[in-house]
Amino acid sequence: AVHPLWQSPLTVPGGTRQSPINIEWRDSVYDPFLKPLKISYDPTTCLHIWNNGYSFLVEFDDSTDRSIIVGGPLENQYRLKQFHFHWGAINDWGSEHTVDSKFYPAELHLVHWNAVVYPTFEEAVMEGNGLAVIGVFLKLGAHHEGLQTLVDALPAVKHK
Repeated sequence: AVHPLWQSPLTVPGGTRQSPINIEWRDSVYDPFLKPLKISYDPTTCLHIWNNGYSFLVEFDDSTDRSIIVGGPLENQYRLKQFHFHWGAINDWGSEHTVDSKFYPAELHLVHWNAVVYPTFEEAVMEGNGLAVIGVFLKLGAHHEGLQTLVDALPAVKHK
């Protein structure tokens, strides 16, 4: 399924490793050799929140290996650079990706870069193995204390 924002497959940006993708449950294959993904974040590396005009980003100090992910399909460890959300005008859809053509109300993206191979985030962005993004589908539900802290900060970044 093509995301409502992309009117036809011709307007989908990027190549074969780009967004958005539709995860077909019946076509997914279990990999018994895949190691667990280890997530190790230091909350003190959180720098600031800012509005880029179409979303907001929470940026992290990525000058050291204090907030990293390792394992899973990754050959190296990757440093956390920022996280941001995708959401829609209505609750029925807002996620960038889909599962069996189903949209979720929102999606969280935690963006990491390969600091073992590349000297800067900007250089890592240009390469096939430069970034690792964890996507988390979000559903409507009970009050979430951790997310509320973030929501409370949003009025401070109303303007780009």
